[in-house]
Amino acid sequence: MVNKEYTPSENEEAILKILKEGRDSGEPWGRANPLFLREETGLNKQQVNYSLNQLAAAGWVTKLTEGLYEFVSDPRTDP
Repeated sequence: MVNKEYTPSENEEAILKILKEGRDSGEPWGRANPLFLREETGLNKQQVNYSLNQLAAAGWVTKLTEGLYEFVSDPRTDP
C-alpha cells in the first residue's frame, strides 16, 4: 500500500526522477538497480540504499529481487 502522506527527501526525489524517466515517451521505465541509480544521481552507495529502503517502506517502490527495484506509484502525481 502506498503511503500518501510520505514526503520524499531530496535524495529520494532524485531516485524517483530516474525511475520515472521514459514514462511519457513509451520507452522502458520504472526499473533500476542500485548501481545504475548511483551512476545517474551521483549519490553514494549508502545514500541510494537508504533512499530505496525508505521509498520501499512508503510503498512508492518495490524490491523485485536482490538488486532490482521497481517504481510503484507517486501519489502526488498518479491518480
